[in-house]
Amino acid sequence: MLIPFSWLSEYVDIALPPAELAHRLTMAGIEVGDVIVRGGWDGCVVGSVRATRPHPNADTLTLCEVDPGAGAATVEVVCGAPNVAAGQKICFARPGASLRNMHTGRREELKPARIRGILSEGMICSEAELEISDEHEGIIVLPADAPLGAPLDDVLGDTFLEPELTPNRGDCLSILGVAREIGAITGQPVRAPSVAYNEAGPPVDTLAQVTIADPDLCLRYTASVITGIKIGPSPHWLQDRLARAGLRPINNVVDVTNYVMLEFNQPLHAFDLDTVADRHIVVRRAAPGEKFTTLDGVERILTADNLLIADPDKAIGIGGVMGGANSEITPSTTSMLLESATFHSLNNRRTASDLNLRTEASLRFEKGLRPELAPIALRRATQLILQTAGGQAAAGIIDAYPAGDRPVAPVPLTVARLRQVLGMDLDIARAEAVLGRLGIATRRAGPDALEADPPYWRSDIAIEEDLIEEIIRIIGYDEVPTTMLSSPIPYHRPNPMTALKDALRDALAAAGMQETISYPLVSPADLARLRAAGPAPDAGDTPLLRIANPMSAEQDAMRPTLAASILETLAYNRNHNDGGFRLFEVGRVFTPQPDGLPLERELAAGVMSGPRYDANWHTAGDPLDFYDLSGALTAALERMGIAASYEAGDNPLFHPGRAARISAARISASGTAPAGIGIIGELHPDVSAAFDLGEAPAVYFELRLDDLLPVWADDASSENRFRPLSRFPSANRDLALLVPGATPAARVQQLIERVRLVERAELFDVYAGENLPAGMRSLAFRIRFRAPDRTLTADEVNRALNGLTRALEREAGATVRS
Repeated sequence: MLIPFSWLSEYVDIALPPAELAHRLTMAGIEVGDVIVRGGWDGCVVGSVRATRPHPNADTLTLCEVDPGAGAATVEVVCGAPNVAAGQKICFARPGASLRNMHTGRREELKPARIRGILSEGMICSEAELEISDEHEGIIVLPADAPLGAPLDDVLGDTFLEPELTPNRGDCLSILGVAREIGAITGQPVRAPSVAYNEAGPPVDTLAQVTIADPDLCLRYTASVITGIKIGPSPHWLQDRLARAGLRPINNVVDVTNYVMLEFNQPLHAFDLDTVADRHIVVRRAAPGEKFTTLDGVERILTADNLLIADPDKAIGIGGVMGGANSEITPSTTSMLLESATFHSLNNRRTASDLNLRTEASLRFEKGLRPELAPIALRRATQLILQTAGGQAAAGIIDAYPAGDRPVAPVPLTVARLRQVLGMDLDIARAEAVLGRLGIATRRAGPDALEADPPYWRSDIAIEEDLIEEIIRIIGYDEVPTTMLSSPIPYHRPNPMTALKDALRDALAAAGMQETISYPLVSPADLARLRAAGPAPDAGDTPLLRIANPMSAEQDAMRPTLAASILETLAYNRNHNDGGFRLFEVGRVFTPQPDGLPLERELAAGVMSGPRYDANWHTAGDPLDFYDLSGALTAALERMGIAASYEAGDNPLFHPGRAARISAARISASGTAPAGIGIIGELHPDVSAAFDLGEAPAVYFELRLDDLLPVWADDASSENRFRPLSRFPSANRDLALLVPGATPAARVQQLIERVRLVERAELFDVYAGENLPAGMRSLAFRIRFRAPDRTLTADEVNRALNGLTRALEREAGATVRS
């Protein structure tokens, strides 16, 4: 919404420059997003078209004799607008003026030009050429009383504020609301318009009646009746103000309802009274499945939660949202009923959201309006309709107010509470003066206390702290003194789990994986897809923790696993890109408990899928596999000072024979038994198909951070410090071993690397089959020996190798293969 100074200044004197005023409003809590200045039309004046005649060489052009005023001679101008006519006051640009060129879109200097053989010495401007709007089909026609020869800046120029309001300050969606804020900040009085009018018609209750069938949704419904009106265009001043505020003029009655909405912040609606059956308005809930066609021509299916404005036969409007096409004001309307009501704010917001029908009216109703505002705005709108459309207003107004006119409870304020909240001394007289500038009536309740009555335009003042906020934002937050804290700052207490999650994120990112973040809410259907190959632990087999009021059916359960979230993310990205994906997520999962709150656990999950390398001419398009993911995970954990090991395991989530359990131990704690921390494997084809992951395999891991935490130490960075390269050479030996088939290769590798002179062991061959004893397999390792302080001799290497083989035979049942 735009707040034009030309309208605003009718209610309050503006003495501050626009930029300073915007700053003062922002510092008082009414943020101004932008200050827009319209004008700068040097060389443009108010002109008059004295006469017109057709262009001799063009059917669509007109030759206009234009008087630029100020005693200057008339000039001839070629104009192509269809609405130009003799006697009009127009926007005339002399040669030398800077205007928008409609062909190039840039500002250019206007020069005399021959158009179809006729010299045109200026231009009659449209809104687009003056950059007021994009309208260029016709010229701007100024009001007849526009002063001839006056600079156009004085007639059409203006300055606008564009506020960006917080939800509690809906009152500043109105011109008067902003005027009251300016008055409070600057100390200027605010001039609210009169709402009185001549009530010359018969009593209003003889012309119409109102029944509120559902008072919980309609708190108050006021209406006036005007007969003998004549529908037509609004006067220029009314159209101009609406256009400057960003609304399109329609007709005099509708324009008045919009004008008063912008002026007072109260939406209104006008009904053609002759279309209302029995002239009886009924405010009721819609019947389930009831259909209604709104003014935009769309038929909408309603529920019992939607409030309707109806007559005894049919619905004629959706309360607080939009009227119906069956009762709208038309050129043939002569009698009208004008509505000004107060609707339940939460119900109004839900109705507008459910129907996907957000309007200027619903924007205001959903923020909450005081019932006292309705009759005031009604009388103002009735007054203006009588001025612009004529007719006769019925005596009195209809006022259906089921709760009755109950006074709003006064809000107390004490100096002690002011001092406690603000930390400063503020006497009660100054507080009283500031509240008075805001239109808040007060009365003393003691030497250091008062009671305040919130004004009818404010629905956000209910407690003592609201009054304190009003006082300090007007006085200025810079007046709050700076003082030392009254108590020492508490020591920081580190959270080991938070530190672990941060370290793991950094380590996985360093290993080439990309973090994703998803909602903790999932769909039961997505969890069901995890069970495509059979029930799986931690995959949603336990009862779900359901949300009572989910925002959508796709997010109505708290996730018991990260798998559904990250696989859905993978599927989405696979459908939009053909590259390889290396994703991980760290988050919380939830498991319902029979009694009390759900069990919350921290997990980390990762997935890889797609080609290992981007497509190129010299690399085969091999897919990412189990070893890519396990390698990245191993590297990430090593960066954290953790040694990972893998042991074959089964899980219905994974492809049979392609899954493992993950164990971990601190690198610095040699000899410590590894602890189980998670699972890793290639997804079962049925699970991949359920998530539409394509033909390429997808590998997934999941870590239980509660189990990883005891293994990790946040000083592990000291274990990753640079170690100088050895100055002494290594000695390599290949060793082929016969080991029982059930013995993991990782176990054999750990035993080898435990030997003092062994720097590294790498498995380079695995064989099982012919020429081997039953139940045995062959593992071949390349072993690197090195001493940190000397060059090893062949005898030292052989002795170390012999001791190693004896240890392998004793602890793993391994023998050297001959």
